[in-house]
Amino acid sequence: MIKILCLGKVKESYLRDGMDEFIKRLSKFTKLEIIELKDEKILSNSSKIKEVEGTKLLNNISSSDYVACLDSTGKSFSSEMFSEFLTKDSRNIVFVIGGALGLGKNILSRADIKISLSNMTFTHQMVRLFLLEQVYRGFTIKNNIKYHK
Repeated sequence: MIKILCLGKVKESYLRDGMDEFIKRLSKFTKLEIIELKDEKILSNSSKIKEVEGTKLLNNISSSDYVACLDSTGKSFSSEMFSEFLTKDSRNIVFVIGGALGLGKNILSRADIKISLSNMTFTHQMVRLFLLEQVYRGFTIKNNIKYHK
């Protein structure tokens, strides 16, 4: 099973439509759960906000979950390597996507792995769509389905 933990709601309909398409496609390969938690209002102390949001995220992770935090300092994968990663462990994979300020130290310290999707910066809402597409791509590679070129 794959769980995606994230902060805030996706507001743009074009992103939501794309996410819905990949959620539908992924249902052939795995159980998928997306949990959207309320993000904190950004007022002043960004490190405190990240820690509060991190605690919310941690409350939705079990001790047996394999936690993959999306972070710009994380490991980069080729699509083929990511496909192997998705299927090498029998534990549930929980992908964690931070809010507008990123992830706090408390959630990053719980990560089994940190993954970078790119050296570029994307909105935390766009990252959800990109991650779903990459997970779908990984499963098509593993199952020898023509999608990945």
